[in-house]
Amino acid sequence: MTGTGKLLRLILRRDRVILPLWVFLLGILPQVYLSSFEKIFTTDAERLDYAHLGAANAGFVALYGLLPGDSMGELVVWRAGFVPVMIGLITLLTVIRHTRADEEAGRSDLIRATVVGRWAQLAAALLATMLGSLVMGLIVTASMIGGGQPAGGSVAFGVLFTLSGWIFAGVAAIAAQLTSSARGARMIAVLVLGAAYVLRLGGDISAQGDGRLEWLSWLSPIGWVQRIFPYGANDWWPAVLGLLFTVASLGVAGYLLTRRDLGAGLLASRLGPAHAGPGLSSPFGLAWRLHRGLLLGWTGGFAALGLVFGGVGGSVVQIAESSSGVADTFAKIGGAGSITDAYFTSTAGICGLIIALYAIQACLRIRDEEQSGHAELILGTAVRRTAWAGGHLFFALLGPAVAMAVEGALAGATFGDFGPVLGASLAQLPAVWVLGSVAVLLIGVLPRFAGVAWGAVAVCLLLLLFGELVEFPQWVMDVSPFTHVPQLPGADFTVVPEMVLVLIAAAVGGAGLTALRRRDIPA
Repeated sequence: MTGTGKLLRLILRRDRVILPLWVFLLGILPQVYLSSFEKIFTTDAERLDYAHLGAANAGFVALYGLLPGDSMGELVVWRAGFVPVMIGLITLLTVIRHTRADEEAGRSDLIRATVVGRWAQLAAALLATMLGSLVMGLIVTASMIGGGQPAGGSVAFGVLFTLSGWIFAGVAAIAAQLTSSARGARMIAVLVLGAAYVLRLGGDISAQGDGRLEWLSWLSPIGWVQRIFPYGANDWWPAVLGLLFTVASLGVAGYLLTRRDLGAGLLASRLGPAHAGPGLSSPFGLAWRLHRGLLLGWTGGFAALGLVFGGVGGSVVQIAESSSGVADTFAKIGGAGSITDAYFTSTAGICGLIIALYAIQACLRIRDEEQSGHAELILGTAVRRTAWAGGHLFFALLGPAVAMAVEGALAGATFGDFGPVLGASLAQLPAVWVLGSVAVLLIGVLPRFAGVAWGAVAVCLLLLLFGELVEFPQWVMDVSPFTHVPQLPGADFTVVPEMVLVLIAAAVGGAGLTALRRRDIPA
C-alpha cells in the first residue's frame, strides 16, 4: 500500500473539476425535489393523490421503484429512485479510468517504476471514489435535515446514496482485473449495472401484482439500497447487505490483482485474424469498429427509456388532474398545450441532456486514440487528419440521432401519438451537437483539458435542475443550448433557433478540426 496517499492526491488533482461536480449535483438533487414538491402540493390531499397514483402505476414503479408510503420524505426518495443508477455509472467509470485505463495508456508502468505498492493504485482509485460517494451522502443528509425532514430518515437516505457508489466501485474494481482493455472493463461493469436495474424492475413490478417474482429485487444491489425505505421503515438490513457486498467485492478485486500481470487481464484477449477485412481499409471503417458497441449500447438503453416514458404518459393526465401544482409545473416546462404535451417536452429535454454525454464520449475518442499512440500509427500512412477525426465525429452526430429517434419512436408508439413525440425528441439534436462541438474545440485547441467538455453538460444540468427554483436571470438560462430548442410537441416548431444551433455547432466544431489539423500530434 506504499504510495497510496500520493496517488490519491494525484487522482483528486486530475478529477478536481469532475469529482466535485457530480458529488454536489447529485447530492443536492433530493433537496431540489423536496423544494419542488413543497411548491407543487399545496394541500395534503394533492400529495396523497399523487402518491397513490404513483404507487399504483407500473411505469412509475419501473422507473423509480416501489413507493411504500405517502409522506413528503418518502415521495422525495421515490422520485430519486433512478439516481442510484446514475451514481453507479459514474463511480464505475471513475474507478476504471484510474485503474485499467491508466494501465492501457502506459501510465501505470511509470507509476509502478517508483516506490509504490502493488495495491496502491487500485486502493487510491477506490478511496477517491468512495470518499466522493460518502461526501455526497453527507450532503443529502444535511440538505434533507435542513429542509425539515426527520433526521433518521435523512441519514438513511444519505446511506442509500453512499452505498450506491460503494457497491459499483467494487464491481468496477473486479471488472478492471478481468480484461486487458478499459473498454472491455467498462462493458462488463455496465452490463452488471444494467442487469441490476432490470432485476430490480422485474421484482418491483411483480410486487405490485401476485408477488411471485418479487425475490428478483433481492438479487439486485439497486434493489437492496432502495429497500432501506428512508422516512418509512428505515430498514438497515439491506444496507448491511450492501456493505458486506462492497467489502467482499473489494477483497475479490485485491485477490485477482495478485493473479495477473501488469497490463494483462485474467480473461485472455481473443486473437483477431492475421489480416484485416475490407471494412477496416478506411478511417470510417475503423471508426465503425471502435464505436459500434457504444452505439448499440446507448441505443438499447434509450429504447428502454422510450418504452418507460411512453407507458408513464397515460398516467400523467390522472396525476395532473389530482393536483393543480403538478399541472402548473408541467405547463412551465412545456408551455402552451396539453398536459401530455408538456410531459413529453420534459422527457425529451432530459433525454437530450443524457445523450449529450454520448456525443462528448464519441468526440473524446479522438483524444483517447491520440494518447494511446494509435493515432500516430494511422496518421503515419496516407490518411489525412480530417478524415481520421471525421470518422469519429460522424458517430458523434449519428449516434445521438439514432438513439433519440428510437426513444421518440417507441415513446410515441407506446403512448399512441407517434409523430409529435418523435419530433420532440429529434428537436433536441442541434443542442446536443453544440455540446459535442465544445469537446472537438477543446481537443483541437487545448487537448490537455479536453475532459472539461463534461463540464458543459454539468452546466446544462445545473440550469435544468436549479434554473426555475433559483430563478436565474434569462441571460444565464440562455447559456444552455437546450433553452433555445422549441418546446415540442406543445409549441409551434420554429426553424430559426434550430438552424442557429446547427450553425454554432458547425462553426465551433470546424474551428476545433482546423486547430487539430495544425497542431502537433505527440508521439
